[in-house]
Amino acid sequence: MAERVAIVTGGLRGLGQAMALGLAEAGHRVLAVGHIADDVAPMEAATAARGIPVGRVLPVVADIRDPAACDALVAAARKQLGGLDILVNNAGLTFTYISPDKFRRPTPQPFWECTDGMVQAVMDTNFVAADRLARRAVPHMLAQGWGRIVNVTTKLDTMNRVGSSPYGPSKAALEMATEIWAKELAGSGVTANIVNPGTGANTPGMAEEARTASREGRMPRLLEPDQMVPPLLFVVSEAADAVNGFRFDANHWEAGLPAAAAARRCARPAGLVLHEPAAWAPATAES
Repeated sequence: MAERVAIVTGGLRGLGQAMALGLAEAGHRVLAVGHIADDVAPMEAATAARGIPVGRVLPVVADIRDPAACDALVAAARKQLGGLDILVNNAGLTFTYISPDKFRRPTPQPFWECTDGMVQAVMDTNFVAADRLARRAVPHMLAQGWGRIVNVTTKLDTMNRVGSSPYGPSKAALEMATEIWAKELAGSGVTANIVNPGTGANTPGMAEEARTASREGRMPRLLEPDQMVPPLLFVVSEAADAVNGFRFDANHWEAGLPAAAAARRCARPAGLVLHEPAAWAPATAES
């Protein structure tokens, strides 16, 4: 795998931290972006604990809802790390932001109880910032003839679940944007794909009540953040040059298989989240 430069949003904790560290361990240089300054030291400690060389991961605190911050992040990747090849749009405000008492309420929170500020913050973080960063990153990728946009959305039954607004609509927007971007990027050397948990994830944003319910078998097993790394590394590799407009759910990734075979088994077209698997490679490819 050639050495690349990546931006990972939400990259200082949870899924984003795991993906940023996984990219760095694979030899890439990573701008790991978070919004809480207190997350920088733990990220630096995690980087050191894994033996990742100093300077390969650059932790940055920024509010990606600010257009100027997005400009600065793209500039920092190019100036301080030497380029921009991969953008992982992972940052998101989740249910614990929208409804901190979600797992203690007798009924889900209806959309009309959401405030204007809450809806705006969720849409700006989960969709607008991803769109904004992609629009800034893609021209550089097109100029070099290679690039990867990787978005983190969610399952359809999370997007349209009662009580999921505005989180579900924000992720549905990013899901459909991925399909559109992939079509518009076709043949350019730049791809747009999705890597998802496929189920709830054991991250700092997950309510303790959900962890308890998962341990007790009252809800599906929570995905561990490191499980996001194998599908991500495949999508950003040269082996995935022809993979464009697909979604890969990490909970369906079969780690015992070669990456290409695991990818073929769990690939779905972006946007058609309940669609059957669809191959992108010739029939002679490993399956």
